[in-house]
Order: sequence, then structure tokens, then C-alpha cells
Amino acid sequence: MTDEEKEVYLDIIQHGNLVGVDPVNLLLHGPTKRLVSAYHWHSPNKGIVASYSPTERDVEDHFNVFRGVDQIEAFAQATIVSCATFLQCRKQNCLPDVLRDTFVPAFISIGNVNFQNYLELGDTFISIGNITFWKWRQMVCDGRIYRVPKGLDLDEYFSDFTEERLLKYDISKDFIKVAELHDITGRAILIEQFNKLA
Repeated sequence: MTDEEKEVYLDIIQHGNLVGVDPVNLLLHGPTKRLVSAYHWHSPNKGIVASYSPTERDVEDHFNVFRGVDQIEAFAQATIVSCATFLQCRKQNCLPDVLRDTFVPAFISIGNVNFQNYLELGDTFISIGNITFWKWRQMVCDGRIYRVPKGLDLDEYFSDFTEERLLKYDISKDFIKVAELHDITGRAILIEQFNKLA
């Protein structure tokens, strides 16, 4: 990133949201483990809508099905990791690269997860996450995963989304509910503490 791009990004962190930000520039995960393609709606203190389309690597040796455990990981990256990283950057007035050198994002716990459908290669899905707790670098989200109708422009569809609609999961019936997730919890652990646990 150029200095000018960094200034623009810092302004987004302080005054904006993640819509239009490339997950590559936010998530601390490496490319083979990154399970977020785009952010379509974001209210920094309330929640997020993000999408992903499983790749051949994601479904390899699993009958072209995107496994439930990977759905949980994708939801966590889209919600607790993305939202908490954004808020921590806002708090420290820094770019995510600074956090990468200091913290490791880690699961603390997972509450109930109920799968009602499946995802496979060629599908696109959204994670809708509602922040229920954020303190001491720890975040908890509830939410849902939906399969997206083919050909839908997600940026346009969610351009007028609101916090009220988020809380009600107020989206078109053309979206197919795949999973419902509760108490997905993560925390940014200081690298030196993480190494002590290993």
C-alpha cells in the first residue's frame, strides 16, 4: 500500500465501514485459509453481511460439498474476526498489518449450530452476523448462513439494509437458510500468550 492508500484506509477505519474493503487487506489469515470474498453491509458496532463462494480446494475430497466445519470457520471470519479486527484498528488508529504482528485470532467457544441445508461448489453464500458482545478484544456473534440466489447483485441488494432488518433476518425468501449459529466467540490473543499456550 502506498502512503496515500494507507491514509484512505485509516479514514475508512475511523469514519466508515467495511463495505468495499477487500478482505485481503483486513483478515489476518493467509490466502488458502481465507473464507470471505466480499463485505456487502456493515454497521461497525452491530453486525455485518459478507459473502463467499467455495473453491475447488475448499471441497476437495468431500464430494464437492462445503463442509459444516468450514461453514462455521467462514462465518467466524466474516463476523467475529472481521468486525473485531475493524474495531481494534479503530481503537488503536492503525492498519490491520500492525495487529498481525501482535495478535492471533482464536476461537474461544462455539454455541449451538444447526444446519438445515448444504453448500457445494458453484454456490455463493452470505454470513449475516449480529454482534452480541464486544470487550477486551473478545467478540460474540449470532447469525445465519444463507445460499444466495443465482445472479443476484449482493452489493445492490444490501445497499439499503438496516440494523433493524439485520436483527429480524429480513431478507428475500429466495435466499435459502443453510445454518443458524449462536454464541460464536473469538478473541485476539497476544502472540506471546499464544506461544505460552502451545
